[in-house]
Amino acid sequence: MLPAPTATILFDGVCNLCNGFVQFVIGHDAAGHFRFASLQSGVGQELLRTHSLPMPEEPDSVILITPDGQAHTHSAAALGILRRLGGLWGVAGALGLLVPRPLRDAAYRLVARNRYRWFGRQEACWLPTPELRARFL
Repeated sequence: MLPAPTATILFDGVCNLCNGFVQFVIGHDAAGHFRFASLQSGVGQELLRTHSLPMPEEPDSVILITPDGQAHTHSAAALGILRRLGGLWGVAGALGLLVPRPLRDAAYRLVARNRYRWFGRQEACWLPTPELRARFL
């Protein structure tokens, strides 16, 4: 049985870059601290409503919902995820916070605007393996 999750990651389920990031987190989160939900899913939509976050036509950010109910978007979400992974990834996430948020978010938005062109997109959301299904909402 997995331990109680510490955070939930909402991601664009048809974005290859986003799916790759989820795979990266899964691979580096052996303790199973994170849960995942596609922004396009019913659960993802409900979490957006619960946290008063809009659902744009094209999702433009990964979202980190912390155990205390705070929702972080854009670079704050990505760096918060890295910090929670610990080790060198945690150090990288902490160092990233030293960059002023307007600069971090500008870089984040540049990648977000071009992610489908640069990395492609899928026709449907990625489905987890049976072993990982318990970590997805």
